[in-house]
Amino acid sequence: MKIIRLHTSDEVIIKKILQGDSRAERQLYDRYAAKMLGVCRIYIKDLHYAEDVMIQGFTRALDNLGRFRFEGSFEGWLRRIMVREAIDFLRERTQLYFENIETAEVPPVVTGDIDIDADLLQLLIDRLPEGYRTVLVMFAIEGYSHKEIAEMLAISENTSKSQLFKARKQLQEQLGVLKRMENER
Repeated sequence: MKIIRLHTSDEVIIKKILQGDSRAERQLYDRYAAKMLGVCRIYIKDLHYAEDVMIQGFTRALDNLGRFRFEGSFEGWLRRIMVREAIDFLRERTQLYFENIETAEVPPVVTGDIDIDADLLQLLIDRLPEGYRTVLVMFAIEGYSHKEIAEMLAISENTSKSQLFKARKQLQEQLGVLKRMENER
């Protein structure tokens, strides 16, 4: 009886890639492309640009694969590369605009009893100004601290906090409009 492996570990795939196996590269790409496109898409409104950034991120990851030490998850390592690529793209493409206000309090996003699906939430996030959106995603979705965000975006920690404050405030306002529209139905 022959045993067929249904799932190959990342470590096995990575070792094959490092030995020059191009089929293993494709296997790794197929395994993570959808998730990594989602990461890029959160930062970049245009799907085509997000795809370009994802492909560039995979290229960077494959070029640096020998540096991955199997000390954490490969997916987390790859995700960090995608986030940096998306931020680099935003920096090159547009000047991220950050308003600078001093604030330490950040209100939570309150949805009340509105049922929000992922597509609607993505649309609301897309409507935020670039600076607000970038900091919101890095903090609330990626889990970076304000210090890390400040270092990555070359801004102050207070600017990071103020952008998050303003992003959440604007999301709350958009959700309030949706709630009023839903109540009027």
